Amino acid sequence: MPNLSTDRNMGFSAFLTWTAVWVAILHQLHQVTAFPLHAAALNDIPTYSDSTDREWRMQVDAHVKEHLATILRDEAVNRLDKLGKVSDSPEFLQRTFMSPAALRAGQLIRTWMSDAGLFTWIDDMGNVHGRFDGMNSSAPALLIGSHMDTVIDAGRYDGALGVVSAIAAVKALQKSGRLVDYPRPIEIIAFSDEEGVRFQSTFLGSGAIAGTLSPNLLQVKDKRGVTVSAALQKLSFPGTKESLFNLKYEPESVWGYVEVHIEQGPVLESKGLPLGVVDAIAGQTRLRVSMKGSAGHAGTVPMAMRKDPMPAAAQAIVAIEELCIRPQQGGSPATVSRPTANKGGALVCTVGEIASWPGASNVIPGEVTFSVDVRAKDDNVRELAVLNMELSIHEICRNRAIACTIERKNEAKTVECDKELIDRLSVSATAATNELFSLTGVQTTNEEPVPTLSSGAGHDALAMAQLTKVGIMFVRCTGGISHSPEEHVLDDDIWAAGLALHSFLESDLPASFSA
Repeated sequence: MPNLSTDRNMGFSAFLTWTAVWVAILHQLHQVTAFPLHAAALNDIPTYSDSTDREWRMQVDAHVKEHLATILRDEAVNRLDKLGKVSDSPEFLQRTFMSPAALRAGQLIRTWMSDAGLFTWIDDMGNVHGRFDGMNSSAPALLIGSHMDTVIDAGRYDGALGVVSAIAAVKALQKSGRLVDYPRPIEIIAFSDEEGVRFQSTFLGSGAIAGTLSPNLLQVKDKRGVTVSAALQKLSFPGTKESLFNLKYEPESVWGYVEVHIEQGPVLESKGLPLGVVDAIAGQTRLRVSMKGSAGHAGTVPMAMRKDPMPAAAQAIVAIEELCIRPQQGGSPATVSRPTANKGGALVCTVGEIASWPGASNVIPGEVTFSVDVRAKDDNVRELAVLNMELSIHEICRNRAIACTIERKNEAKTVECDKELIDRLSVSATAATNELFSLTGVQTTNEEPVPTLSSGAGHDALAMAQLTKVGIMFVRCTGGISHSPEEHVLDDDIWAAGLALHSFLESDLPASFSA
């Protein structure tokens, strides 16, 4: 009779021998090809044949690049298209804080996070989180994110690109088997409110995480009289001071924050480059001005006897424009009288919203309210401009016997991005840009393939800078157009952004696993 025990031992020994041989072969292949050969990267890998080692390595390299492009470009583009159709309006894109569309978008993003191997949850401010603990779950976490809310009649890339690109980069690591080797936790956050459309107060989502929101904010009302607290409670969130306080992350639990965002300006397109890195974000102030007069019949109240807040508002808006075109320099707002030209967009001011009550064509308004958005890269310039605006508005109201209140709805100082993150993002973005140009055959005369830019737009990084160091990578957008349905990003630029972020994450992997 055959000795079954001996046969089994011989078979097992042979299995171990062949396993060792294949492990050695794969190790050697890893050394000569200079990139990791993990499970997913080996799917349908070109078979080694009679061709030269160089030709075979080129085939494998092309296979891995194609594998990455599928996730970082094709899938990302498809997901941005899907997210761009999640709207509260059938006519244009609109997702505001805690709206039905915002909730649907959050659930969609959550499924994509799960697909990338992340544990997901929604916090008490509606932020959507996806986290992977990495090799050391107690280490400070790398946070990556942007916002999922939009302005009214929005484009599909503002905010959404940063969320989708982050998920794609992490998924690429997960599919290649390298996510488990990441040295610290990675957490992607899709913030619930950055634009501040509904409550006229920006950064509700990121501000809650950073701990910068005042509890008084919970009582701020939208146009329908609904408070932030009531909006949250309607959807079964606590909406209390305690829940707001508990959302704050401790600084020691966070390693840093990185955000990918469209440029919302024309610089990258003018240079013919897909990516840039931000060195600073302009500070900003948002005001809400209310002017109260006396409502009356449009045909019976003599002009000399009217207390009409509408002309007062018009005069104030023109004064605001003048103060920003020729801001005063130096000294105090009360004493300075030497205006200088505002060159290079150092200070920008916008009245983007105006409303009157009761709002009838045959009624003298009883009240007019309008918003003011002031931004500058120099905090002193911005603060001086705001103080001068307040003085000018109050003087106009006094002269017209109109009651006037000015409320500072939001204020954020200029933020300097972290030098280490600027350098690392620049290296990763340069590698991605070179890869893109190599594949597409684009040639450039730019000596600097990844320029350093300043941001006049506020981003969630502005709030997160109060918690941790921040870094931002800009992505080219067509015509520099944003906050518009015309907002557009090339598919290849989406791929470059994902590849750069993927490269940034790879640089943190242990040396034996780095590509």
